[in-house]
Amino acid sequence: MAAVAAALALGPLCAGNAFAFKLFGIKLWGEDETADQVSDPVRYTVDFKADNLDKDLKEALSESSMLVSDEKKPVSGDLGVVVKARDDRDRLIASLYEKARYGGVVTITINGTPLDALPPTPTFSRAKPVAVTISVNPGPVFKLGKVSLLGDAARLDPANYGLVRGGDAGSLTILKAGDKMVADFKNGGHPLAKLDNRDVVADHATNTVDVTLKVDSGPIAPFGNVGVTGQKSVDPDFIKRYARINEGKPYSPDELKKASDRLRKLGVFSSVTIREADKLAPDGSIPTTIEVSEGKQRFFGVGAQYSTIDGFGLQGYWGHRNLTGRADSLRIDGSVSRIGETTDVGQLDYTAGITYVRPATFYPSATFTTALKMQSLHPDAYDANTVTGSGGLAYEINDQDTVSAGGEVSYESDTTDAFGKHNYLTVAIPLEYIRDTRDNKLDPTEGYRASISAKPSYEAIGGSIFSSVEGSISGYKGIGANNNVVFAGKLALGSLIGANSIEDIPATRRFYAGGGGSVRGYSYQEISPYNSNGDETGGRSYATASFEARVKITDTIGVVPFVDMGSVTDTAFPDFSDLRIGAGVGLRYATPFGPIRLDVAVPLKKYDGGTSYGIYAGIGQAF
Repeated sequence: MAAVAAALALGPLCAGNAFAFKLFGIKLWGEDETADQVSDPVRYTVDFKADNLDKDLKEALSESSMLVSDEKKPVSGDLGVVVKARDDRDRLIASLYEKARYGGVVTITINGTPLDALPPTPTFSRAKPVAVTISVNPGPVFKLGKVSLLGDAARLDPANYGLVRGGDAGSLTILKAGDKMVADFKNGGHPLAKLDNRDVVADHATNTVDVTLKVDSGPIAPFGNVGVTGQKSVDPDFIKRYARINEGKPYSPDELKKASDRLRKLGVFSSVTIREADKLAPDGSIPTTIEVSEGKQRFFGVGAQYSTIDGFGLQGYWGHRNLTGRADSLRIDGSVSRIGETTDVGQLDYTAGITYVRPATFYPSATFTTALKMQSLHPDAYDANTVTGSGGLAYEINDQDTVSAGGEVSYESDTTDAFGKHNYLTVAIPLEYIRDTRDNKLDPTEGYRASISAKPSYEAIGGSIFSSVEGSISGYKGIGANNNVVFAGKLALGSLIGANSIEDIPATRRFYAGGGGSVRGYSYQEISPYNSNGDETGGRSYATASFEARVKITDTIGVVPFVDMGSVTDTAFPDFSDLRIGAGVGLRYATPFGPIRLDVAVPLKKYDGGTSYGIYAGIGQAF
């Protein structure tokens, strides 16, 4: 089986012998045709003399040098070479200071002439690239000498900020110490905290650096009046309410960041900035202003997919992000699949739905969602025509925990499966709790996501009472300085309790496994109990597990070996009597909106006549 879904915007560019390839507007390789389009181009070469530098220092200086990194790019005019060299000298000196080399000397010559000896408007021969030479005398490593904290910083312990006599005297250490002191005062409720003075004196006789930092914390103040600017169609009162910067609440930069993040997640605004006043209000509070810029409110999209088993599929959607001025969204979706796999129009899979989402319902942290969905589905296990109406409320307990509850009514007509033809009318109450500590939703490197859900249900036509209970947890651990390897794992369990027979439970509510969302290497819903006729019946319980090692090869390309396993049984609790395992390897390409994923997997315990391999594509990690 090969199933590949894609919605790609490809833009190859050619320029002479150069070739560039773009995906989603992102250059994957090659150079753009505009790379050399500068006026009066002058090329240069760089000789970076580094024999007297240790490996780490050489690497740091080379990375900071724009002359070195841009050597293949021309500059504009002869003066452009000089300007770039002067900027580079400042960069290199700053890099030496970062390494506590306050006595270092950087010498740059152009065609053998020292930089400061060149005329104001130099002229270089164009017969060959201009020769630039960089020499660095790093000087000794300085250590911290006397550390003096003044003003409100006097009560702080400098050791808590990395300032210890005889310790690291690098400029970044000193800068970060001052910034952290101010941040700590702000986090303590002082909105006007500022660094009044930073004095750094290097003693070249003793190779030490004396540091003086003075901080004015300002008074403790609560949040005051909140203003809104830049909005056009979104209700400003809604913006203030949803931001949850409550007047009288203790000032906190973290609260401002959370408010900014939650406003961005609404999808209505192209930018969100929250600014604090530079002075307190007469009542002693700190006023804030929420500055927003509204993005496009209407959106639409189309997509296509292909599977060697299911044929072609087409999808489309239209939506509105601000239907009534309260960032409430309406989205209409439709899809058709299995085109070409069957010539019977009635056997194609159809889906149509409409979803309405209203944030800040009853409470700022509560979101109401209601949806109507119609489907005509024909997987191997069953044929079913369903109409489902649902509504529910999700409540954010805090930044990591969310609970939700709602109601659902689903009608399945003429469902045909291993047990014959049935109609089902099911009323359910979905309940769920989610805890999410991941550092990134699309490409996590730390944290975990855990969920547990229950769905008490009553099937009215047959009079059956049953409930599904499901739980899952996925965890992530990055290792290495840049998380070059991330180990990821997921475990999921589910059980159907109640009903006299599995036949009394709607086919769409039974459990199956297999496919890109569970056990790769097997086709969609292929893992299931089977009856004596070889028909899939679906199960009462399941257990699946996945393990991945996400290895970065470059900053944008990664390789992911993985193993998935799963078992679906007809007992109320998993007994692992038929454990299926799939293994494979995937490629990842990092983009600003998440990694593009391509996985290839094979079943290690293939079904007779079942699939031999699977190919899966998508955006975002598999879990």
